[in-house]
Amino acid sequence: MKQTIYESDFIRAFENAGRKDQFTREALIALYEHFEQLEADTGEELELDVIGICCDYCEDTFENIAENYSIDLIGCVDDLERELAVIDYLTDHTFVCGTCDNGRIVYQQF
Repeated sequence: MKQTIYESDFIRAFENAGRKDQFTREALIALYEHFEQLEADTGEELELDVIGICCDYCEDTFENIAENYSIDLIGCVDDLERELAVIDYLTDHTFVCGTCDNGRIVYQQF
């Protein structure tokens, strides 16, 4: 038996699982859109697994990501170039779901 999950249901599922602080609302919307697109691209329905998503995906600043993955930002002259360098690195190694207005990046961890 399958159930249609709307954006508000997706966000509420994180709250109900005690994971409301794992991602910002904006990041949850980016994740929801990512999974919706993944279903459309593959033709397969996905099962909502809040804990699995929390284990597989992350939201963080480009500075923290660069530090955690030892991304060389030497030669980048400003924050925009540094952020783009981090996004390029992540795109080469995993999947970037989106960026948030607060300067954070939502991505699949590797």
